[in-house]
Amino acid sequence: MKILSLEPFVPSGKDFEKSKALFVDLGFNISWEGGGYAGLEKDGCSFILQHYEEKAFAENFMLSVKVDDVAAFRNELLEKGLAEKYGIKIGTVTQQPYGKEVNMIDIAGVCWHFVE
Repeated sequence: MKILSLEPFVPSGKDFEKSKALFVDLGFNISWEGGGYAGLEKDGCSFILQHYEEKAFAENFMLSVKVDDVAAFRNELLEKGLAEKYGIKIGTVTQQPYGKEVNMIDIAGVCWHFVE
């Protein structure tokens, strides 16, 4: 068996439209949408945003996303004012055993680990 892709279902929290807008501002494109789901894609990586609100689940859900320059990525988030616009949290760049990382807590409470 050859695995062709991995597309996690990511909860949006209570405001599906605002969550979609956040990911579009992050540079993702909406490739399809319907029935409380939206396929988001950027640079060949994709996930499915699900209109789902379960705080305990979202706050225990984490994703790791590889980026080529984590400091530049963090600066882009700050320059766009995404924390203020969406009420999200953007951490500082830290060194982990697996690489440099910055965490972003999205609207639903999901922790995104952007790793260089």
